[in-house]
Amino acid sequence: MTQRTRKPAHVLHDAPRPGPAPSAPRPIGEPRTWPSSFADRLTDPLPGIRSLARVAREGTTRPDPASLRDIPHVPVERGPLPRVDADTVAVTWVGHASWVVRVGGLTVLTDPVWSRRILGTPARITPVGVPWEDLPRVDAVVISHNHYDHLDLPTLKRLPRDTPLFVPAGLGAWCRRRRFTRVTELDWWEAAELPSPGGGAVRFDFVPAHHWSRRTLTDTCRSLWGGWVLTDRHGRRVHFAGDTGYGHWFAEIGRRLPGIDLALLPIGAYAPRWMLRPVHTDPEEAVAACLDLGARRMAPMHWGTFLLSAEPPLEPLIRVRAAWEAAGRPREDLWDLPIGASRVLD
Repeated sequence: MTQRTRKPAHVLHDAPRPGPAPSAPRPIGEPRTWPSSFADRLTDPLPGIRSLARVAREGTTRPDPASLRDIPHVPVERGPLPRVDADTVAVTWVGHASWVVRVGGLTVLTDPVWSRRILGTPARITPVGVPWEDLPRVDAVVISHNHYDHLDLPTLKRLPRDTPLFVPAGLGAWCRRRRFTRVTELDWWEAAELPSPGGGAVRFDFVPAHHWSRRTLTDTCRSLWGGWVLTDRHGRRVHFAGDTGYGHWFAEIGRRLPGIDLALLPIGAYAPRWMLRPVHTDPEEAVAACLDLGARRMAPMHWGTFLLSAEPPLEPLIRVRAAWEAAGRPREDLWDLPIGASRVLD
């Protein structure tokens, strides 16, 4: 297995300029009007016919069959959710980009996918980290974008229709057609708040990502894509990157929303690089993104669940550990959790 240890893509800079003041929270469920396309937000052009032809010719979108023998070694450690109160911040990895985030007394799901299979993709290779029946009441859901492995209708249909959904601009109509009644659409750098049982509120900031959106053949970039920063009343912050390539947005997020305690960053679905570099970070780029964010800790995700690309199943974990060590970061600040495992912020 090839491992790369290239240095992170960023270099040391002078102290960053202070970011603009955070935006005032927008009302929950506010009706919004959006442009018909967000294609002007793309960082890179989408793959064209030549790229698709090359994929068909090379057949490089699935792991080598010999590497599949490593699937039983993908770490899984299903356990009870940690006890929390309104002053606890805890995360549990469900698999792929799905997390149970406990913050400010709220239970928040990120890109929840509890389905065994998603459209056009082989079945998941590991079990769901938290059985649905073991979840506490879900207080909110954040969605990064509308790709099927991040916006899973069978999972959302398990939720009460008054569950608050925080979604990218342009995705609200899709949610309301599914009878969800508390849908908050945000543009990049906008925020909304939910009251915290312990007093105050949890703030949900929608931040940029290097990605795109499409759910059908006719809706390319009709809705936005991005990540979320959740902030409790004590100022502790968790950044959920969703799906993203590496680029300038990470440093800007760190400048505008400093003091991120934990970054949930994707490390898988990166091969072949000629095709996936613009939209999926590899492990080394994920570590560089963590440094750009100024985040104290990193929890890898988006690997070990669905085989979406050509890298061997265990390679993302091996490479992110090597990249973290090469960056000189404390080992205890890399939360490379098994699927189903939890960690609590101290």
